[in-house]
Amino acid sequence: MICCKDNGLKSFKYKFSAVLPTFLIFIKILVMNISIITFLTIAVTGIITYKGLSDYHFFSKYNFDISAIKKGEKYRMITSGFLHVDWMHFIFNMLTLYFFADIIVYSYGVVYFVIVYLLSMLGGNLLTFQFYKNQSNYRAVGASGAIMGILYASIILNPNMSLYLLFIPIPIPAYLVAIGYLFYSIYGINKSDDNIGHTAHLGGAVAGLILIVLREPTLFIQEKFLVAVLLLPVLFLFYMERKKRK
Repeated sequence: MICCKDNGLKSFKYKFSAVLPTFLIFIKILVMNISIITFLTIAVTGIITYKGLSDYHFFSKYNFDISAIKKGEKYRMITSGFLHVDWMHFIFNMLTLYFFADIIVYSYGVVYFVIVYLLSMLGGNLLTFQFYKNQSNYRAVGASGAIMGILYASIILNPNMSLYLLFIPIPIPAYLVAIGYLFYSIYGINKSDDNIGHTAHLGGAVAGLILIVLREPTLFIQEKFLVAVLLLPVLFLFYMERKKRK
């Protein structure tokens, strides 16, 4: 039991009341700088994540569960993408969405953004199911597949934009980040002990890449080298899986 003294509580209230206006201004700036669909996606995901974290039955009913999916609960392929294992997981995914979603929204509209988001989520989970279908106890949650689809679609649209990574004070070309992360995902799939859904990341990234090229085929000509390099890890991955089954 923790005892709260009155003067400590007053001090907390004073500090909170002083910080609150600044925090609200920060939130207002964030909201004003994104499209309505991006805001709604983050808000809906946040509400469902909150419900899942506070209700274990809800979390268990809608997470990605190999055994349940095999029994016909295919809806989990989508619903699991709106759940997160904790708030840091949620914040990291939604911050990435915040920075990249509107590149797709303003280039191709709300409808195509939703298509890319949901089909990338589905693509990530389908690849995950393919890899872990014989592990009936495998479970996962998170919007990572959808986020990676949006990220990679954005990079193909603007491959020369620069990204800043944590602890690296210099800008890095987006295409280098994309290539590096795909190979890291393949390494992670082989390692299989870091609790990160690398298959969902990889499947989502490829889905986003394909969807954006289908929407604007000229990108395949303009960025053919980058598209080819990004697809190479996928071919390598399926080669490894086929070899493993022999």
